Amino acid sequence: MAKIYAASSWRNPHQPWLVEMLRNAGHAVYDFRNPFNGVPGFAWSEIDPNWQAWSAARYRELLTTSPIAARGFVSDLRAMQWADTCVLILPCGRSAHLEAGWFCGQGKRCIILTQDGEEPELMALLATEICISPDEVLAALRAGI
Repeated sequence: MAKIYAASSWRNPHQPWLVEMLRNAGHAVYDFRNPFNGVPGFAWSEIDPNWQAWSAARYRELLTTSPIAARGFVSDLRAMQWADTCVLILPCGRSAHLEAGWFCGQGKRCIILTQDGEEPELMALLATEICISPDEVLAALRAGI
């Protein structure tokens, strides 16, 4: 059984059922939408409903001073430290890619789940495995790559 950090995006409609699939296969999975600690998953709109109109200076200020941002960061970072595997579920945004990069830098297993239509990324070669279906992800986990 792997301890999995499922890195993806709130906008990815496949993330919830993929988390469930991994759990049904016997893995422990951190779901950023529903963290273990019972605290709701982080969303910028918790800080400010008008977050998309922020200037770069406002973004930096709130990222570094907001207790809501701090709570979300600590929750996700602790889960990353707990996990032995990252499954990067594409498509996703910059944060998920930073999380996957952190796993690669830590020497932890990183599996990318991609599909037709995703833009190729050269640095995906840092990942332990690049899978093109959920079945391939499960097979890679069983193989203990």
